[in-house]
Amino acid sequence: MNLALDPITLALVQNRLDHIALQMGGVMTRTARSPHLTQSHDFSCFIADARGIVMSQADGIPIHTGGGGFAVRAILRDFKDAITPDDVFLLSDPYTAGGNHLPDWVIAWPVFVGGKLIAFACNRAHQVDIGGGAAGTYNSAATEIFHEGIRLPVLKLIEAGRPREDLWRLLLLNTRMPEALDGDVRAMIGSTRIGAERLTLLGEELGADRAGEFFEAVLDHANRRFRDAFSRLAKGTWKAAEPVEHDCFEPINSRIALTLTVGESGLIIDFEGTSPQMRGFKNSSVANSTSAVFMALASFFEPDLPKNEGAFRSVEIRLPEGTLVNARSPAPMTMNTISVAREIIYALWKALAQALPERASASWGPGVQTILSGLRPSGDHYVMHNFPAAGGCGAVEGRDGFNIIGGLITLGGLTLPNLETYEQLYPVRFRRQEFRCDNAGPGRFRGGSGCDYEVEVLTPADYSFTIPIGTPFGAAGGKPGAIGEQTVSLPDGRVIQATKNGVERYAPATFHALTSSGSGYGDPKARDPSRVLRDVRDGIVSVVAAEREYAVAITPDGCSIDEAKTRQLRAGT
Repeated sequence: MNLALDPITLALVQNRLDHIALQMGGVMTRTARSPHLTQSHDFSCFIADARGIVMSQADGIPIHTGGGGFAVRAILRDFKDAITPDDVFLLSDPYTAGGNHLPDWVIAWPVFVGGKLIAFACNRAHQVDIGGGAAGTYNSAATEIFHEGIRLPVLKLIEAGRPREDLWRLLLLNTRMPEALDGDVRAMIGSTRIGAERLTLLGEELGADRAGEFFEAVLDHANRRFRDAFSRLAKGTWKAAEPVEHDCFEPINSRIALTLTVGESGLIIDFEGTSPQMRGFKNSSVANSTSAVFMALASFFEPDLPKNEGAFRSVEIRLPEGTLVNARSPAPMTMNTISVAREIIYALWKALAQALPERASASWGPGVQTILSGLRPSGDHYVMHNFPAAGGCGAVEGRDGFNIIGGLITLGGLTLPNLETYEQLYPVRFRRQEFRCDNAGPGRFRGGSGCDYEVEVLTPADYSFTIPIGTPFGAAGGKPGAIGEQTVSLPDGRVIQATKNGVERYAPATFHALTSSGSGYGDPKARDPSRVLRDVRDGIVSVVAAEREYAVAITPDGCSIDEAKTRQLRAGT
């Protein structure tokens, strides 16, 4: 083996790339304007090589980065030899620019060493508002992409070091929150500049002519690791499907269907049989569907697998055009990073679990997608994501689900914001954010509980409702988690049940959400009684549910296990 490509050197190069991605994320967190970026990390920094293949996605949210290569390859396609040092590119469109959905803008900074293009430093970040029919960009009334906000093909935002002020003015004219968007985009540029500087140093150390060899070796290593992982899958063909039950306007009977073929040399994931694209904004782009597939695969196996595009070289994905996983223009798409990405992941998890049952995962409880918008007392516009109202995580062998966690498509990468900070930033007052009782899906390992969330909205506000709908499922005999609900309590005493997608305006009111829980793994009556007792003491499981679901009897004081009665319950006598 070439000394320069020995395993230690390869590990150092991969770690350098990952560290650079994390450094970019740190810069973004500290310099962006919008709280959903600084508080919740609704962005992701990644690095691609000169061919547009993602080499590191160590920072952020998997649904952002798994398909990041499509964005960089769109830059290479559109600009070819017109890419020069100190250019900075911007894009978002899912049909023409490798985007996943319109609110996620990509900033990409090309990296040159010795006059040779070696890499791209990239940041994909969800923008606070890009126009369209609803503040905060989630317009559930959209029936075509033109209703969802500004569409960005691949553009040069900075050309040879000089910002395009005309384009910048156009961007700020198409948002309800120009100051926030202006600061966020500048932070994205700053983070990619830092990434580009660090990548330049790495490229100089490796040598401009040899950097590509090292990067290719990193990708090859990831491929070998993933091939080792999927070799444990039973060979054969496995089918699975996940229902899609609502198109934002009415109930529908659609589904994500796939066939997983496990062979000696690789995997084929074929979505033939998936329903046609829908009227509402839950249609997926190729980049988004690819991200969801990569995320499902990466999360099914060990967490130390390399996270880059090389890991999936042995995976062939077939996405039939005109379906929910590869919609034709002008189908709307804004919700696709949540749904139908969630259904794609679940369908693939179900297929994989048939081939390797011990790695099965139960479903996660979706959090609250309702967005609040209005005016602060100062007259400034605000958009508030209810990220604190998170759902519970599904259980797996050996681990209970986390009680509340950033949603499935983030794998916890979306962090829960600080409520005290929110109260300083928005005209709201929080009443509660606590774990729910008797909500978690029972199992030998239980699902996460979800939360009871209540916030006073002190000024009139628009509520953009996107109601999470789905069919929770347990794994290996575990039971499904509970479905959440949302209400708005008005000053006149009326309580409105939020059951429809859409935008509603209310006077000062109280928004209350009981979020969905994670589902359980394994037979609940095989759960360690000491774990059940701990859950009772923590208020996650009631004494009654401990006996009903887990066959564990708790003493009247709630402090210990009634051993004799528990033995009777578990013996069925």
